[in-house]
Amino acid sequence: MKPKLHLALLFVLAALPLAGIRMSAQATLSGVVRDSSGTPQIGAQVDLLLPDMTLVATALTDGAGRFRIKAVKPGRYAVKAMGVSFLPTLRDNLRIRSNTAVSLTLHTLYEVVQWLPAEPRSSHTQQDDWAWTLRSAANRPLLRWLEDGPLVVVTDGSSAHPKLKARITATAQEGSFGEHGERIGVALEQTPSMSRELLAQVDFAPGTDGAMEARLGFRQELGMVGSVQSIAAIALHPEVATADNAGLDEALVRSWETMNLGDLLEAEVGADQLVAHLGSSTLGATLPFATVGWRDGGSTIRYRMASLLPSAGTGWDSDRPEAVQSLSARHGRLTLTRGLHQEIGWEHEGPRTAIRLHLYNDQISNPVVEASASRQFHSDDALLDPASGLIHAAAPSLNSTGIEASVEGHLPGVHRIRLSYANGNALTVDTAATEQQGEPAELAAFLGSLKAHRTQMYSLALSGTIEGSGTHWKASYRWQPESTLTRVAPYAVDAVDPYLALHLRQRLHSRNEGAVGVDLLADVENLLAQGYRPYLFRDGSMLVFAQQQRRAGVGVAFTF
Repeated sequence: MKPKLHLALLFVLAALPLAGIRMSAQATLSGVVRDSSGTPQIGAQVDLLLPDMTLVATALTDGAGRFRIKAVKPGRYAVKAMGVSFLPTLRDNLRIRSNTAVSLTLHTLYEVVQWLPAEPRSSHTQQDDWAWTLRSAANRPLLRWLEDGPLVVVTDGSSAHPKLKARITATAQEGSFGEHGERIGVALEQTPSMSRELLAQVDFAPGTDGAMEARLGFRQELGMVGSVQSIAAIALHPEVATADNAGLDEALVRSWETMNLGDLLEAEVGADQLVAHLGSSTLGATLPFATVGWRDGGSTIRYRMASLLPSAGTGWDSDRPEAVQSLSARHGRLTLTRGLHQEIGWEHEGPRTAIRLHLYNDQISNPVVEASASRQFHSDDALLDPASGLIHAAAPSLNSTGIEASVEGHLPGVHRIRLSYANGNALTVDTAATEQQGEPAELAAFLGSLKAHRTQMYSLALSGTIEGSGTHWKASYRWQPESTLTRVAPYAVDAVDPYLALHLRQRLHSRNEGAVGVDLLADVENLLAQGYRPYLFRDGSMLVFAQQQRRAGVGVAFTF
């Protein structure tokens, strides 16, 4: 008996280390399953899968949404959670050690569609810095088809925290209608979720009687479907006046939706709601716009309709939705430049080159012509900004049909070049009639002498970043005959300001990988003071008209 007992004890002692090794080779996976609002999900099924999606074990969540899977061999796995009325959620590439805890979130189809990434912007699109258009970089969670399995939401477990970005800008500028002098701007951009973005901005002129602009923007990503965007802007210009009224106020609400149908069809539809008030004159308008594009590889056939004139320019803030540049006066009442612009064209984007060719038709009412005047000038047929000495007057209606074309490409380094051409009608002075009648008696008579003349426009735009110093720069030159007082193809989306313009942004200080910094800004338009057309009236006053007045600005921006 004793030998047998000794033999049994020997086997037991030999088996104990093996049992210890077997026990140490087992792990436990535990966790909790919730919905997107944080509510624990009862009875959700949790599957443990090998990297090849072979099922290893299954568990159900309890009343607190918790689950536990025991006796798991350490290694890399995938964990899938499923619940009634939810899409399955998959956690990929999960490494399980002795005791591993995970947290899984179930999403509805509507939530996932909101989070899908939007259509990527063209690599040839002019890049800006802090332009109002709020762009989402949301790219998680993503949908994925499992091989021989269901559609699941894939996440790497990283959480997206709300982001807040702020900028304070102090500038001094001259030569801008309604924005002359010192300006202080405060802007806040917040990303409260992966699909929503907000922007609030206030811009005011210290030392004036309440000159201010305020904007509030909102963007909701709808994933591959598109996005919904809206911006409300209010501007107060207490010094802008006619002969009898002072204090121009305007409010603009712009709402639009972008839509994508796979990789073939893209569309953007929206409208501007504008209300402006000056003295006893109130103006209201609804100005729709729409764009539809059909893509085929790198080429796009595009149709575009617009009402409100776009704000041209190549400055760092050139896409602000301002209405004041389209307002003028006639007989003491506000008028608005509005039109029906239609174009159809072909666009092609290659790896390093983009080409645009569009045919357009414009019907424009009350086009604005701008002139510099003495501070004593008063007229019922113009809006006067005493701070800048500029006036806006409404000219006769203008119809035009023409061609727009541009070629854009890369230069060595991080630099770009764009060549543009357009032809069409622009307003010019009838010099024969002016010489015959002599000096005009009043502004209305001068405006009535303006005639449409077919002409051409050429422009060259360059931009880039200087390596080493990090200086961002833009330079452009747009030419059309100096006798013209309005622009050829004013609705062109890539138009630059007439004549020579320079824009610089230099980072003076930076930390936190560029998230916090101080920038020096400089902008000059019509640097060579070209295109000025002086006219002397019989009362001795003089107005100097130009397609583009010389404007200059310098400022400092603090980003944090």
